[in-house]
Amino acid sequence: MTKIEINGNDCKFMREAIRLANESVANGGGPFGAVIVKDGEIIAGSSNRVTIDNDPTAHAEVNTIRQACRKLNTFDLSGCVIYTSCEPCPMCLGAIYWAGIDRIYYGNNRQDAAKINFDDNFIYEELDKPMSERSIPIIPMLRDEALESFRLWDEKEDKTEY
Repeated sequence: MTKIEINGNDCKFMREAIRLANESVANGGGPFGAVIVKDGEIIAGSSNRVTIDNDPTAHAEVNTIRQACRKLNTFDLSGCVIYTSCEPCPMCLGAIYWAGIDRIYYGNNRQDAAKINFDDNFIYEELDKPMSERSIPIIPMLRDEALESFRLWDEKEDKTEY
């Protein structure tokens, strides 16, 4: 992997993510903020709104990805970089990968988050377990019927691939 040098602009963008995290705490949200940058310009920024919106998916990174996609009118954020005040949780990391973001910069790490009771290590542990041993039962059913939508998708000629 190529070593990436951190420059003054990177620090500026990370400080904005941290500012959003601090502002979120002051406004009743969680202590997380993120910005997405394209071509040296912030195109989206948000904070954690889980408790404000009563939405467990309203993490700073997910909110910021949603904003950036709306602003750019695309689901593909390749060419973008995300700066987040904390190492992304598994959900946010998945969203970042699905969005095609080129690079992730983060402030606090997941161990720092765990020290203030934002511990997502149990999710990493669950993902390593076979489905039959996970704490939430995962039950397959009606696969033959469910495969119909996959068949329809596979045969569709005018689909938008992602």
